[in-house]
Amino acid sequence: MTEAKKKTCCRKKADATACKTEQSACSTKKDGCCCKVFEGLMDNIAGLKSNLHKKDFLLTWEQTEDELKRVLLVAEVLRLFREKNISSKCFETGLGISVFRDNSTRTRFSFTSACNMLGLGMQDLDEGKSQIAHGETVQETANMIAFCAEVIGIRDDMYLGAGNAYMREVGAALDMGYNAGVLPVRPAMVNLQCDIDHPTQAMADLAWLKEHFGGLDKLKGKKIAMTWAYSPSYGKPLSVPQGIIGLMTRFGMDVSLAYPEGYNLIPEVEQIAAKQAKANGTKFEIVNSMEEAFKDADIVYPKSWAPYAVMGRRTELLKAKDMEGLKALEKECLANNAKFKNWECTEEKMKLTKGGKALYMHCLPADITGVSCKEGEVAASVFDRYRIDTYKEAGWKPYIIASMIMNRRFEDIVGVLKAMKERGETRVNF
Repeated sequence: MTEAKKKTCCRKKADATACKTEQSACSTKKDGCCCKVFEGLMDNIAGLKSNLHKKDFLLTWEQTEDELKRVLLVAEVLRLFREKNISSKCFETGLGISVFRDNSTRTRFSFTSACNMLGLGMQDLDEGKSQIAHGETVQETANMIAFCAEVIGIRDDMYLGAGNAYMREVGAALDMGYNAGVLPVRPAMVNLQCDIDHPTQAMADLAWLKEHFGGLDKLKGKKIAMTWAYSPSYGKPLSVPQGIIGLMTRFGMDVSLAYPEGYNLIPEVEQIAAKQAKANGTKFEIVNSMEEAFKDADIVYPKSWAPYAVMGRRTELLKAKDMEGLKALEKECLANNAKFKNWECTEEKMKLTKGGKALYMHCLPADITGVSCKEGEVAASVFDRYRIDTYKEAGWKPYIIASMIMNRRFEDIVGVLKAMKERGETRVNF
């Protein structure tokens, strides 16, 4: 073969490969071209005002509506990239560091997945095996682990009045280290659940509702019932229901919060939800009947939590390391919970919802009657019917976390996302 023919052949192969890659990256079932979807998302993101690159995402109600929408849209882009085999790697090196002060499955793996998606290595800080156990300060630890870190994710939901405060202390330590020239960059910090809010969960829930109903505008006027439900365990954090009422009241939804008398949430969060609902022309109510909350609801979210007063007492006992006091409190609370076993999401209660077909939601794991426990939050038949929906709901969390990381680390998020696509790297090469 002559040199000219070789060059022509190579050029044809290269063109064919490029064409195949472009077709692979740009085909969708709906409109035949993900490029149109991508450009639409870019236009929407570009039209939003954001200061997310200047602050940590700790509470949803501290972010503007534009900033919340931006997190959702970037998450959609990242999911589109994965579906179309486009690499979303924006870091060549760097660490994602997790600090879990409570048990976790979904959020732990979602954080790891988010870091991996962006090209970061992962390291979990085991405080029991670190110098923290020997009295090292928060300021020192935060800086020592962050020399090559791009993000630190923290779950601290055990102590009422302490978790969110701890995250802010870590953030202040990182600011100090960066401003003093100790750290080359200010790592992002993501709230993986605290005592006040669970923003990655609430935002994943909102992303799922947006997908399920066909857009944020379709949520206006929808009723969501955030209700307490019976569980054979006690001490479950308040942050999930607080996250829901603190976020959904921002997007035109009528929120009905239901719990037995005495099972209230942090009063300030309930007040924030009421204020937001009023500002957005929607309804926020607190009722003491699960049936009343379920009536004509479009979405139901039955989830157990410990009463605000109990969590306060529990925190003091934990701090005092009063094991006997904790045992007595647990016995007392379980006995009180048992009075409300009828607070279960059953087929009968689901019939009260709009058309009997409300969307069931849960952050998982749910206490399923006859499956994971004798009596629990939800009837097995109800959960089985919505099992796949809850899995899809959970499936948004890695993308939401990755979006939060990117929005904190990059001011020009549109430029970064466009560069990823134009780079043309595939995620899976075979």
